[in-house]
Amino acid sequence: MRLLNIGVIGAGGISDLHFNSYEKNPEANIYVISDLNKTRAEEKAEKYGASKVYTDYRELLTDPDVDAVSICTWNNSHAEIIIDALHAGKHVLVEKPLCTTLEDAYKIQEAVQRTGKFLQVGFVRRYGDNTQLLKKFIDKGELGEIYYAKASCIRRLGNPGGWFADKERSGGGPLIDIGVHVIDLCWYLMGRPKVKSVSGNSYKKLGNRANIKNLSFYKAADYDAEKNTVEDMANAIIRFENGASLMIDVSFTLHAKQDEITAKIYGDKGGAEIEPELFIVSEKHDTIINISPQVDHSTYDFEKGFQNEIDAFVDSCLNGTPVISPAEDGAEIMKILTAIYESSEKGCEIQFTPAAIK
Repeated sequence: MRLLNIGVIGAGGISDLHFNSYEKNPEANIYVISDLNKTRAEEKAEKYGASKVYTDYRELLTDPDVDAVSICTWNNSHAEIIIDALHAGKHVLVEKPLCTTLEDAYKIQEAVQRTGKFLQVGFVRRYGDNTQLLKKFIDKGELGEIYYAKASCIRRLGNPGGWFADKERSGGGPLIDIGVHVIDLCWYLMGRPKVKSVSGNSYKKLGNRANIKNLSFYKAADYDAEKNTVEDMANAIIRFENGASLMIDVSFTLHAKQDEITAKIYGDKGGAEIEPELFIVSEKHDTIINISPQVDHSTYDFEKGFQNEIDAFVDSCLNGTPVISPAEDGAEIMKILTAIYESSEKGCEIQFTPAAIK
């Protein structure tokens, strides 16, 4: 059996989910690791059995034995590494978001088309078992025409600090970091309609709230209480060409009672919740029916979602199976994200014409 030789670029925290999943896939081989921090790369290489270590990803890409790469680096570095990897003949799995600008998103699309290599965007919630189960119900018409969805991903105290709080490296705060997950989840289940207009707001009122005591909160290893250039929270209403709409709000920090994650979709025959747990609403014989599917995990199983994502990527690389989160989808989500920021900055709705949509 031929193994897929994997190169992992970026050995920070999120990379462990990639490493663990590749390690459990019998058709994948963790072959080489690249990270600016050589010590960290060597530690990961020893832990996961990689044969080689580089501090420059370009050296990794020149290795003819590397078949595919996972990119787990700062958001602002994604575009350059993706394009270099594709032109080096490697298949690519990149952590979300695809990149930080719409211009770069289109350049990546062109590189995919030009090279013929697979590119899978790390919209990991698409790969959750419950997501795929609900999608089967939707595809069979159980919910009818999906015309509205809403989602929240609220942290009351959860600015990670580090590069996540540095707009230059991250491209933004909670919207581009955690909001992208629930936006994409809803958009995917809605049938991936083309965006028509976006009206958004972002706020920077509270900072990282490093002054808070007596309550533990999520933060990165290099948390710096003095450095924070990203928004605290953002909200938006997104309209699509087919008439459907999506409402979202997300935060790193907010004077909220508790953390909250919700994702709900509504059609003319039924509705569903995918977060905080899988739930379906329908009508039978003029009666509203609440349906609780019997599943192993009623909410999102993070570890299983990543395993499914990695398994799908390996399958695409080895067998040519089409990816379910391609570059085109990454670009459409970038259109939404950048339009929310632009709308907030300009104080007006951002509109797109069909001719402007690639």
